[in-house]
Amino acid sequence: MGKNLTLTGMMGVGKSTIGKILAKKLNYNFVDIDKLIESKENLSINLIFKHKGESYFRKIEYKVILSELKNNNSVISLGGGAFLNNAIRKNAKKLSTSFWLDVPVEELIKRLKKNKKRPLLLNKNLSETVKKIYFDRKKIYNEADYRIKCNSLRSGEIANKILNLYEKA
Repeated sequence: MGKNLTLTGMMGVGKSTIGKILAKKLNYNFVDIDKLIESKENLSINLIFKHKGESYFRKIEYKVILSELKNNNSVISLGGGAFLNNAIRKNAKKLSTSFWLDVPVEELIKRLKKNKKRPLLLNKNLSETVKKIYFDRKKIYNEADYRIKCNSLRSGEIANKILNLYEKA
C-alpha cells in the first residue's frame, strides 16, 4: 500500500490538474477535497461560505480531510486554506507526503482574474487580496515536505518532478 500524496498551495496553482495526472501515473485514487465537500453538502463552496459561513466550511473540511487521509493510495488535493489548520497539517505530514505547489503571486493574479468561484476573492480588490493571502500563508505552506516551484513548468513536468521526489521519500 502506498502512502498518500497530498498537494497544498494557493487557489489557482493547479492542485486539481496536477493531482489528476499524478493519480493516473501512480494508479491511485484522486480526491479533490473541495469537490468532495460540494458533493456531500450538495452546495458549491461559494454557497457554503455565503449561507453557512467560513467556520462551518472549515469544520466540514477538517472532518473530510482527516477521513480521506486514513485511506491509502490516494492523491489528495487540499483546498487552499486547509493546510493552515494545525491538525490537518500534522495529519497530512504523518499520513502522506506533502507537496506545496508554489506559483509566483503575479501569475496567480493572472490565473484568478477570470474565476468567480473563489469565495475569499469575491467583491474584493483581486491583486491586493491575493498578495495578502499568499504572504500570510507562505510560511505555513513551507512546512510541507517539499516545495515545488511551478513557474515556467508545464503540468506534466511538475507531475514528474513530484513523482521523482515522492518515490524517493
